[in-house]
Amino acid sequence: MKRVKRESDMPKGKLVRIHDFLPPPDQLVLPEETVKVTIALKKSSVEFFKKQARKQHAKYQKMIRELLDQYASRYKAA
Repeated sequence: MKRVKRESDMPKGKLVRIHDFLPPPDQLVLPEETVKVTIALKKSSVEFFKKQARKQHAKYQKMIRELLDQYASRYKAA
């Protein structure tokens, strides 16, 4: 089915070109230096993160990593 253009679909006023301000795709995901560690956590803590990760359709380890990163960033200056 062909879409009919309506006057309300058209831009109003003088058009202004906006310069591209977005970074190129290869700069959107910059690799960060990571270190693998082994850690023993309480079973209840891991179950909590797994449950929350399922709700958010995320990975529980990534959630734990983000929590630790935010905690470290907050207290790094202190």
